[in-house]
Amino acid sequence: MHRLHYSGKSVRNSQLHLGAFIDGRLNGVMQFGPSLDKRNVIGLVRDTEWNGFIELNRMAFGPLLPRNSESRALGVALRMIRREYPQIEWVLSFADGTQCGDGTIYRASGFVLTGIKRNTSIWRAPSGEVFTDVGLRTGSGQRDKALAVVNKMSVTKGAHIGNDGSASMKKYVDAGFKPIEGFQLRYVYFTNPEARARLTVPVMPFSMIEEMHAGMYRGEKVSRGKQAMSGTTTTATEQHRSPRSTSTEGESQCRSA
Repeated sequence: MHRLHYSGKSVRNSQLHLGAFIDGRLNGVMQFGPSLDKRNVIGLVRDTEWNGFIELNRMAFGPLLPRNSESRALGVALRMIRREYPQIEWVLSFADGTQCGDGTIYRASGFVLTGIKRNTSIWRAPSGEVFTDVGLRTGSGQRDKALAVVNKMSVTKGAHIGNDGSASMKKYVDAGFKPIEGFQLRYVYFTNPEARARLTVPVMPFSMIEEMHAGMYRGEKVSRGKQAMSGTTTTATEQHRSPRSTSTEGESQCRSA
């Protein structure tokens, strides 16, 4: 995960780890676990129990795996979750349309699109490092790194910038941190099809990605046209492989969580 995912990070509180192997060697991995802000997303599906959903936190695949490995592995993972964890009714995932892709793999795997939001949660520091707003406010590891940047900037921007002990983003804004331009796209897969009737937000047509200019492929803004976005495409895996590889197939490291 650290080698292939664009963030260079894994999710520490993930609970289910699944690998994709070729010739006995690990070449892909998926991390499932609780959402970072579980209380704010559990209401997406009415009457969901606390352990009734899980998030695909990270997904990263290497260049040696055959074409379509991502959609095949994700399909196996979803069937495994349905069989082994029957209390889980739905799976949540986010596509990072600021640095990576708009979620083609999810559209090809039966997820529904439930949200497109202009990014306000992923920030770039003047140093080039990337942080989440939740991590800046509450995550000790990210916050410590970010505050080191703030402290450096305080030398050049004034002593008023510094760690005031609050959870406010103001000190980071003052130090030159900025939200990365782009969108976050939210997808849901129903391991229990009956739970879809309890979805509390509208299902958005995939064509909305084009209409909102939220398309992204391998970290670059793209326009596929409304017809291409009206359903899944034959290039569903192309957004889900490491951009550090020479593979032409895609970017499996593109997860925003």
